[in-house]
Amino acid sequence: IGGVRDRVPVGVSVGIKDTDEELHDQVQGFIEDGYARVKIKVKPGRDIDMLSGLCERFPDTVFMADANSAYTLEDVDILKALDPLDLLMIEQPLRYDDFLHHARLQEQIETPVCLDESIKTEWDTELALKLKSCQVINIKPGRVGGLSTSCRIHDMMADAGLAVWCGGMLESGVGRAHNVALASLPNFTLPGDISASRRYWDRDIVSPEFTVADGHMAVPTGPGIGVEIDTDFIESISTRVATFGV
Repeated sequence: IGGVRDRVPVGVSVGIKDTDEELHDQVQGFIEDGYARVKIKVKPGRDIDMLSGLCERFPDTVFMADANSAYTLEDVDILKALDPLDLLMIEQPLRYDDFLHHARLQEQIETPVCLDESIKTEWDTELALKLKSCQVINIKPGRVGGLSTSCRIHDMMADAGLAVWCGGMLESGVGRAHNVALASLPNFTLPGDISASRRYWDRDIVSPEFTVADGHMAVPTGPGIGVEIDTDFIESISTRVATFGV
């Protein structure tokens, strides 16, 4: 599909934890696993102090925040307080359908705004660009409808001089192979949420499984999606099988 690199930078996402100690322990583990970037979920009350503590303890780690629409424009002062932390970005701070307020927020904060759930089509991308609602877009093939739309959004953002990265939606190795191929396109310049197979699965359904080394994941070079589907394993774990005629 036009990829230009044989390995892609990858990051990992960490959910909201009850305590900073629990959060720090998990982040430490992911740093040891070699991820190039760590995304931290945030919400009101678990944001500035929590992120400040992380940045202080892990000064060499690239962090970003993901709010999953937890804030409104009335929280602009809280979101401004992120600026000194030099985060890579804050993802989806406001409602998914609020392009205008995202634009107004981006005008008032230095931290790059990234849109995620807001972007379902290339027309959403066009609107975001016209309003200047963001500086970054997270492209999830499963959310925007596949590789063709993903590539068109990639091209639109490249033409605008803005970066994209590839998000994940709990894919098996089959979906992950598509995501890695997509992330090898030239304008995917930021680490994506493309975790190793073992992050979610005891055993993946493809061979070889996907691994992370030095903050990167290798782009498969085999024919098709680049990896082999382990049909024997799939059959061994199947509980119901249906056959459809053509």
